[in-house]
Amino acid sequence: MSARVLKFADYAPKRGEYSLLLSDLPEHGEQTIGVLLLDPATDNLHIRLRRDLESVAEEEDVEVLEELASDLERLAREQGGKAVLDRLENEASLGLRVTDREAIMVRDFERTLNDLYREHVPAKVLQFRTHLPRLTLAAAAGPFLTNRSEVEAEDWIETPPDLRLDDDMFVARIQGHSMEPRIPDGSLCVFRYFGAGSRNNKLVLVENRGEIGDAYTVKRYKSEKVTADEGFRHSRIRLESLNPAYPSWDLDEDETKYRVIAEFVRVLE
Repeated sequence: MSARVLKFADYAPKRGEYSLLLSDLPEHGEQTIGVLLLDPATDNLHIRLRRDLESVAEEEDVEVLEELASDLERLAREQGGKAVLDRLENEASLGLRVTDREAIMVRDFERTLNDLYREHVPAKVLQFRTHLPRLTLAAAAGPFLTNRSEVEAEDWIETPPDLRLDDDMFVARIQGHSMEPRIPDGSLCVFRYFGAGSRNNKLVLVENRGEIGDAYTVKRYKSEKVTADEGFRHSRIRLESLNPAYPSWDLDEDETKYRVIAEFVRVLE
């Protein structure tokens, strides 16, 4: 009974408070440049600021704004999140101000922060600098999931600042429970198209071109090789689930039927 109560408590909504951070600089007017989300229970302040600051400030102000997030994070650690919000509400500098705080119910503060950011901050899309293409591709964490329409870029998703981007990366949504806990059901995930190198033991996106319409799955790739006249050949390729409650399976011998497209990088949300 106690275990159930603890588990429920872990997922019960908590009260949060958020403000939008606004800049009002010459030549650019008032712009929303970030979100500040306070966890009153822990006094932690979750911060996300836009990265296209050259769009909202002149060159001499951009460097100051770029340092703002780290300054706010440092002050929140030293003084507490509430104190930082109080200070921002009572003081203004470099054309900065915050909106009145609004209450919000939160299950996951980082996810809620990202949701608020997307809702309120009109960041400019900087392709493969701050944003990655989200493909219409739907992949299963389980048996292959068939896509009835052609896969194409649907929109652009802004990624966290700590993720270094390149032109070989994209975002896709994963459905199913077989790769949990690493990849939760319904997650938006970042992938990188495969180049050279071993795929063994990596989490990969695999296409089954033998289905009616292309079908995709995410699995851990395991291969066994034997010596052949031309060097080596696969004697077995296995796609493994991370969740032991779900099956793994071997691919059949028709290697042209399957194509390993990309390597899993990380979960976005």
